[in-house]
Amino acid sequence: MWVNRNIQMALGIVAGLLLLASCFGALYWLLMPQRFPVSTVEISGALKNTTRAEIEAVLPRAAGNFFAVDLAEVRAGVERLPWVRSVAVRRVWPARLEVTVEEHVALARWGDDALVNLQGEKFYAKTREALPSFVAPAGTAAEVARRYRRFSEIVAPLGTRVERVVLSARHAWQLRLGNGVHIMLGRDADAAEARLQKFVESHAASTGRKYEYVDLRYPNGFALRLPDRSG
Repeated sequence: MWVNRNIQMALGIVAGLLLLASCFGALYWLLMPQRFPVSTVEISGALKNTTRAEIEAVLPRAAGNFFAVDLAEVRAGVERLPWVRSVAVRRVWPARLEVTVEEHVALARWGDDALVNLQGEKFYAKTREALPSFVAPAGTAAEVARRYRRFSEIVAPLGTRVERVVLSARHAWQLRLGNGVHIMLGRDADAAEARLQKFVESHAASTGRKYEYVDLRYPNGFALRLPDRSG
């Protein structure tokens, strides 16, 4: 009886090993490059600064086996392209790979070598587009982008735009407008927004005299400097 149980156990182990070997064999067969090849790579998304050729160049595995394509590797490769913000990759049976690309949309320049997108994220790419510039400490891109939008809304009645935003190491804000006016806002950005609003209302209601420098760091007023016309 004991011998029969041992034989049954041995037969069970052998059957299990054969089943496991069959599974590995089937998996190996499925993953062979010549079987179930990816025949189509479909690239979608509103692409402005990234070409299909650039995307295809970073998809070395896309022509391989449908089941073996490493989707995370494909996604990471495409996301390394400078203008790509995010990528979604999925298999579509029987032989298609779908790659959906979201590009960065540049909002401003960050220093000399980077850009800031609409989400306030810094990224490294090049463009000839005329963009405002941000100069600020590291890690403040989102805050500067948010303040830039608000400052732009406030100065719009002046018929100009914010051309440059500076946030100093001491977190003092400065603006340069498209008409050349420099505005000192101080460290309290919330209070500075209110003072900027009052200045714009006052300036819009004035006789249209031109200023080249405005200091709004005073709690109950502001200082102006007129252009030098002595020459």
